[in-house]
Amino acid sequence: MSITVQTATQAFLDEVVDAVALWQQDGVPVQLHPGDLGWHWRLGAEELAQNVRVWRRDGRIAAVGVVDDSRLIRMAIAPSAEKDDLLAARLMADISDPAGAVLPAGTALVEARFGTALRELLHDSGWVPDEPWTPLCRDLTGQVEDCALRVAIVKPRDARDRVAVQRAAFANSTFTLERWLTMISAPPYRRARCLVAYDAHDEAVAAVTVWSAGQGRPGLLEPMGVHRDHRGHGYGTAISIAAAAALREMGSSSAMVCTPSANAGAVATYASAGFQRLPDVTDFRRTG
Repeated sequence: MSITVQTATQAFLDEVVDAVALWQQDGVPVQLHPGDLGWHWRLGAEELAQNVRVWRRDGRIAAVGVVDDSRLIRMAIAPSAEKDDLLAARLMADISDPAGAVLPAGTALVEARFGTALRELLHDSGWVPDEPWTPLCRDLTGQVEDCALRVAIVKPRDARDRVAVQRAAFANSTFTLERWLTMISAPPYRRARCLVAYDAHDEAVAAVTVWSAGQGRPGLLEPMGVHRDHRGHGYGTAISIAAAAALREMGSSSAMVCTPSANAGAVATYASAGFQRLPDVTDFRRTG
């Protein structure tokens, strides 16, 4: 049984997205979602491909990792391989090898929230917990209430509002209209929407991108933000409710989001929008 690892190419990014979508399941820890790949795609297919690592068993994709900021890899593992010791050993060897193509020597992080076998190996090999993150989930089997704001699905003609809110919501944002256009032209966006919420004065106050993984699978909010000049009015709650409604309309079984636990405001916002707080999770960190 052969297991190989390779850096992705643009030619098979579609295959990677489809595999990760099929792995999304309710009732299991949140792992890398096709929406995460879609959001990265704003930087271009070539850059994304250079940061994607793909593990195959006998030619079929068994695990995917996205290298983020060079020292963090975010993992997704096929549910059928969740307890696969052989795959976990190969993943661990590749992640730990500073001469390999996954992570450099020294401090590094692995986001492996699913995959018992890999998580146990990381723990037994001396990787320690990093800062906690809070996953939240809203079941979409029932109706979603009205959010009480005008919410528009973003089209190219009004994309500047989407970009402006993103840049005003995140201090170090590098989002641009060009990057938005790149993102919406990519395969993951076929099952995605950008939404912008407007206040009573028709000012754009909040925005979100929602990503479906397909009918009957969990969808993702990535990212959600409120314009810095319009905070404290419940707009984050409103746009999160609108996001849940959009995902339900797209056939998602649930809406997921994960935020740093230290960001108490964000956790409270999602909770007020009907998202259930799940147990905190941590990445694995290697020092030295």
